[in-house]
Amino acid sequence: MAEPAEIRPGRTFTDDRGRTAQLHGIGLHRVGDRWYAWGEDKTAGDRFTAVACYSSPDLATWRFEGDALTPGDGDIGADRIVERPKVLQRPDGRWVMLLHIDTDDYAYARVGYAIADRPEGPYEYVRSERPLGNLSRDIGVFHDDGVGYLLSEDRDHGLHIYRLRDDHLGVDSIVATLRQQANPAIGYESPTLVHRDGRYWLFGSDLTGWSMNDNMYTSAASLSGPWEDWRPIAPHATNTFESQVSVVASVGDGFVYIGDRWTPDDLAESAAVWLPLRIDDGQVRLEWRDAWSIEELGA
Repeated sequence: MAEPAEIRPGRTFTDDRGRTAQLHGIGLHRVGDRWYAWGEDKTAGDRFTAVACYSSPDLATWRFEGDALTPGDGDIGADRIVERPKVLQRPDGRWVMLLHIDTDDYAYARVGYAIADRPEGPYEYVRSERPLGNLSRDIGVFHDDGVGYLLSEDRDHGLHIYRLRDDHLGVDSIVATLRQQANPAIGYESPTLVHRDGRYWLFGSDLTGWSMNDNMYTSAASLSGPWEDWRPIAPHATNTFESQVSVVASVGDGFVYIGDRWTPDDLAESAAVWLPLRIDDGQVRLEWRDAWSIEELGA
């Protein structure tokens, strides 16, 4: 029997072509016996190059499936910021990609929507909006009992949880808005959400640009709250092992923390920090490992 493929945090992944896998700002979805991942292609720096799609049986070895979304006009022009590709499958089987769409001064602050018949695309860009008139920068998505949700950081009001329309191509309503208890003027960015043991667990990063910080989590029995006080994901003052959360994914009997270690001068080679994450006894536990495999999580 082959040895399980190891994940080594703090390094980049190499795809089946021998190239650095562009899995930055990743979105992740299990499809059959493989995980599909969509990432920001940073080979041209911070401007929009493509949303790359990959698949993997073990979250360690990656096959390039092609560019899921490529530059066009307007919102997805080559001069735009297109980040945080997150993908949901609608009840009708079609795939919807949500994106942070912005201009180079980050003043546009909108969420964009694209749609495809297959997870790998190609995706057709549909539209963008400021959800219910609010700013939208770093985003996450969540599915619960067939209902889609958008998680979106709004610098003016906090971190919103929105219910999506049935077609997932727009926002229907606000379910909850969360702020930092230490700094109530703002929320957290790069949000991600999972469900475990009858509770919802929400993760996010402080607003420190490319610099890393102690990412935080909170939990609630209902998406509408009340939400508990925010607490650090990782040991205090580690800056979440020098990373920013992008996704927390359910894998086997546990979860995987998926973060980016941004290198502003060489974004395409920014390292991946992927670690096993446990939710036990009402707490989140994230510890550093030099190497590990998803078989440890029962996957």
